[in-house]
Amino acid sequence: MISEKRLAEEIQIIIQNAIREDVGEGDHSSLACIPKEATGKAKLLVKDEGVLAGVDFAKQVFDYVDSSLKVEVLMKDGDIMTHDDIAFYVSGSSQSILKAERVVLNAMQRMSAIATKTHQFSSLLEGFKTQILDTRKTTPGFRALEKQAVEIGGGENHRFALYDMVMLKDNHIDFAGGISKAIQKTVSYLADNRLDLKIVVEARSLSEVKEILQSDGVYRILLDNFSFEDTKAAVELISRKCYTESSGGITLNNAKNYAECGVDFISSGALTHSVYNLDLSLKAV
Repeated sequence: MISEKRLAEEIQIIIQNAIREDVGEGDHSSLACIPKEATGKAKLLVKDEGVLAGVDFAKQVFDYVDSSLKVEVLMKDGDIMTHDDIAFYVSGSSQSILKAERVVLNAMQRMSAIATKTHQFSSLLEGFKTQILDTRKTTPGFRALEKQAVEIGGGENHRFALYDMVMLKDNHIDFAGGISKAIQKTVSYLADNRLDLKIVVEARSLSEVKEILQSDGVYRILLDNFSFEDTKAAVELISRKCYTESSGGITLNNAKNYAECGVDFISSGALTHSVYNLDLSLKAV
């Protein structure tokens, strides 16, 4: 998985790019009507219900824009929020607060939506061994924060990107000439390049599960679009030879059914690609 150092670097890149994109050569609205020396205070007002996420990121943005800004945190990442809650106050240069405003809100609204949806899944899976995972179906350039939001909501991160885990999916398998060849080539490649990466292999049927089990070195088998009946059968076949993951068409309505089949993980792209931003505002006080 991605290291803490690399994650911090990714988030710094997000902040730099977001400010570049939003501010450019200057916030002319603020520059035109607010004196440079003016100071003020604003509050992060909650206008929705869900799981709060992005407070730590907001502090980083304010610090990047103006290190003299002061943030008084009232709610932390992962707290349950409701209408009219105040997450934090920020005080200092009025121009600096407005410069950071939209980047903070855009990030926190999306992160809170992802954390909220993840929390709904993780709550459904309480009492089961099954863990909810995200995927790489993220917003380009924003992945680090979306995956951070998944963790805040009680989920776990799948691989961060193509470089930190091997996933042999249908296209890899077809291009490689079959499951066994794909696995054998991968094991050799990792050994030749001295790479210590876990191997996940996608199965589209019970017969493919059986074929995967004939090869060594597989960390997890991804059961793609399996029915409940076939998922149960696959879990019995695999036993504890490797971990199991269900994926494809899994929603809040059927996640518990897959957990009841005994899989170790459920992965859902919907955690990050199918959410509606929660309503937050930064208001002067």
